[in-house]
Amino acid sequence: MGQDVRSPRGPRCIALVGPFQSGKTSLLEAILARTGAIPRAGSVDAGNSVGDASAEARHHKMSVGLTATTTSFMGENYTFVDCPGSVEFSHDMRAALPGVDAAVVVCEADEKKLPQLQIILRELEDLKIPRFLFLNKIDRASKRVRETLAMLQPASRVPLVLRQIPIWNGELIQGFVDLALERAFVYREHKASEVIALEGGDLDREKEARFSMLEKLADHDDALMEQLLEDIQPPRDAVFDDLARELREGLICPVLIGSATRGNGVLRLMKALRHEAPDVTETAKRLGARASKEALGYVLKTVHLQHGGKLSLTRIIAGHLDDGATLHAASGESGRVSGILAASGAHDTKRAAAEAGDTVALGKLDAIKTGDTVAAGKSAPAALVEIGPLPPVLAMSIAAVDRKDDVKLGQALLRLNEEDPSLTMVQNARTHDTVLWGQGEMHLRVALERLRERFGINVKSHPPVVGYQETIRKPITQRGRHKKQSGGHGQFGDVMLDIKPLSRGEGFKFEEKVVGGAVPRNYIPAVEEGVKDGLTRGPLGFPVVDVQVTLTDGSYHSVDSSDLAFRTAARIGLSEGLPQCQPVLLEPIHTVEIVCPTEATAKINAILSGRRGQILGFDTREGWSGWDCVRAMMPEAEIGELIVELRSATAGAGSFTRQFDHMAEVTGRAADQIIAAHRDAA
Repeated sequence: MGQDVRSPRGPRCIALVGPFQSGKTSLLEAILARTGAIPRAGSVDAGNSVGDASAEARHHKMSVGLTATTTSFMGENYTFVDCPGSVEFSHDMRAALPGVDAAVVVCEADEKKLPQLQIILRELEDLKIPRFLFLNKIDRASKRVRETLAMLQPASRVPLVLRQIPIWNGELIQGFVDLALERAFVYREHKASEVIALEGGDLDREKEARFSMLEKLADHDDALMEQLLEDIQPPRDAVFDDLARELREGLICPVLIGSATRGNGVLRLMKALRHEAPDVTETAKRLGARASKEALGYVLKTVHLQHGGKLSLTRIIAGHLDDGATLHAASGESGRVSGILAASGAHDTKRAAAEAGDTVALGKLDAIKTGDTVAAGKSAPAALVEIGPLPPVLAMSIAAVDRKDDVKLGQALLRLNEEDPSLTMVQNARTHDTVLWGQGEMHLRVALERLRERFGINVKSHPPVVGYQETIRKPITQRGRHKKQSGGHGQFGDVMLDIKPLSRGEGFKFEEKVVGGAVPRNYIPAVEEGVKDGLTRGPLGFPVVDVQVTLTDGSYHSVDSSDLAFRTAARIGLSEGLPQCQPVLLEPIHTVEIVCPTEATAKINAILSGRRGQILGFDTREGWSGWDCVRAMMPEAEIGELIVELRSATAGAGSFTRQFDHMAEVTGRAADQIIAAHRDAA
């Protein structure tokens, strides 16, 4: 295998991913400082980090969007894509991952974050992206590394292979042993570690840990297995080759240790990336991209800057791209590149061109969106991959405080959706409200902050209107009569209507059984329209459904009758008849499917019961060790902020999907409260 396995070429793109607050942004700072890209590492708390540079991220002291920064190490360029850890902003990570060469999964020895770690590792596994695990905050560890590894292993479907073990000085970690190199290093504050002699107990621990590492590698290497069985020490180069090959084939996940805030372990991580992470050639193969001289790219993220227009952060998968080139998207859209900028946090370094492997920001591609596959040349490329957003879980109705900003608000929401497709807007046809859907409370809050800070629109919000309806229980016959004389032609319409309930879900039916021309046939469509008018708001204040109305009789005037008169008569008949039909309130019921860690299932059942949920059952989540899937029927009114309680009960890992199932009657005090609240709001 030798040199070919361990010597990727060209610029590489590495994703930094991991559970919320595991230290990804701190690790990026440490990498940039160690590689000389910045004079010293900033911090999230101090608000001076390269990552989390947006106003919203600074304010909340957390990643709310993706940051890409390029640095060089030992003569090679690396673009690091720092992805948000919160599940609410996970689409930024999910959309960017297909275009990277490898990922560094930053985690810590925290059992509560295990479900979050499993979600992230599953995403990487499904996309077949090689990954390292960086066990961060090792200086604060309360348990031994091997215990931590045993705790973390259930989150990964492939073996976690320990590459380093710590050197302890009492309760403090003072360095580490590299099991592949068979060398010991002592940490030096903000400097490269120093090599020390390996002796005594540390030597014994190293031999045992190294043998364990080699055993896992030997599962996929018969020659290595034979050497171990015969007690022959394998050549060091062969061990490195195995580590690189098995990483790239997704057979193992190597584990490195360190402390991002102290800069410990960063140099070893960079050397592992340099020797073992694949390059863009292998990424192109993984994506099924053909070799081409024409540029082929994947858009990791789009962003609308307050003053700089639109930028599309793009990984060049193959070929050569010149500034000014026209790019075609798999979606059929196209655009002319107006500026190629280096991915340097602020995207401010212009370039004349980009080559395969480069990660660059492309200017003014107005029709191109996050996740698009783009190509130069004469025709649109096939999509390399399609990553759809997760189903939304929380909504709010929004409106511009100043009505003159309504158009501006619509345009801003479209731009936010381009940047983050997991943020969507829906127009409620009945209430004419704009409903913004997102992945959680913070996701929607940040969206409102962006509308205000970046687009200059002040927005007011309130919970979305629940889709209550009403129906009737009792049939009735009702006359509707409209007669008006005001000089000249008057208005006259007279109808007899049979109003009766239908079975739940049948909607609305209109029939006519008029005999003898009591109502001329040309007026019957107007009668149906008048009936529909009367059903838009029933006696309880909601749309009326599951009703059949039959026109049985009526009368007309040869001069004063008209479509409008008969439409008005029918509406009057409905509005006078419906209150006598024992109207009853209906509320929408949804089927809800919740996925959660098994240890949280009991809490979830209690939450559902407290929200009038009817639990249908639960089972293990297919293909997910340690997870359950709970199914229930829930009123729409109770689903509103369900995700807030759910995330609280599952350390941010649980989620749900919902689907409308049926309308159910609401009676008694609950119905009275809903009707009273609706009248107060009207």
